[in-house]
Amino acid sequence: MKARKRIVLGLAALLPAAAGTAAWAQPLQLPGAQPFNAPGTHQAAPPAAGAPAAPRQQSLPALKIAGEEAILGKTLHLNGHHGTAVFEKLGGGYGLKLNLDGYQAANLVEPCAVSFGDAPLPVTPLGKPAGLPRYRLEAPICPIVFDVLDGALLVTEPAAPCIVEAAQCRIDPRGLWGPDQGVVASQAKAIERARGAAERALRDGYRTLTAKANAVDQRTLAREQAGFSGEREMICRDFQREGQYGFCAARVTEARAAELRARLGLGTEPKQAAKPKPRPAAPKPAPLPLTPTQ
Repeated sequence: MKARKRIVLGLAALLPAAAGTAAWAQPLQLPGAQPFNAPGTHQAAPPAAGAPAAPRQQSLPALKIAGEEAILGKTLHLNGHHGTAVFEKLGGGYGLKLNLDGYQAANLVEPCAVSFGDAPLPVTPLGKPAGLPRYRLEAPICPIVFDVLDGALLVTEPAAPCIVEAAQCRIDPRGLWGPDQGVVASQAKAIERARGAAERALRDGYRTLTAKANAVDQRTLAREQAGFSGEREMICRDFQREGQYGFCAARVTEARAAELRARLGLGTEPKQAAKPKPRPAAPKPAPLPLTPTQ
């Protein structure tokens, strides 16, 4: 008891001596305590334990999809080696000159050919419902709908092969129309890079779209994504030298990635940043008088 009294008395003796010092100008801060707020100021409360973090703004890498200029005037072939298609400028729009290989309707082993004319036929723009420029060729013998890709056309309609009665020829324009083997071989490195970029954009788009979907839509998306590889294989299996160069797979993957971007309401390329406005020039100082004023 005596030792405890001596400690208390010692502290009591020190208090008057320190009353006038600056140490008492601020309250005591203990390790780990929140900093002192002056009267009238407000400190934001720390986030509660277990509270969900604020959602991050979704951002996707740029996905460049070429437009009409990428196929203008180029000769394309179904699967790289059948028929010919040339996309041309026509007045205020575009036209397509088309020749197709097929087989006789009565004998599907006998080849035949159908020409849509020597001059290009006008095509009707249908916007970008899947993120790519889409057109319809209004040909009575076989109406065709196609999307424009980078150096290729992806024909998605008609739903079934067409029978051209005048020639008794069965034609099927569906599939990827691209350059021949020589052109593809010269672009091998660029195709490889494009395929990698398209695969990354496809994965990013799928993850982003899935995160925004409800449980039912997520299951639908999962089935779509699982079936895409099979669809791509069906489209590209007959493309010339596909196993060596992968041109068709690269373009079809780009088309799928662009479709996912369109469903997200995103464009294929980021908007250009606004240029900073120039600062106004500082006012020039008034010239000094040549003679002293009175």
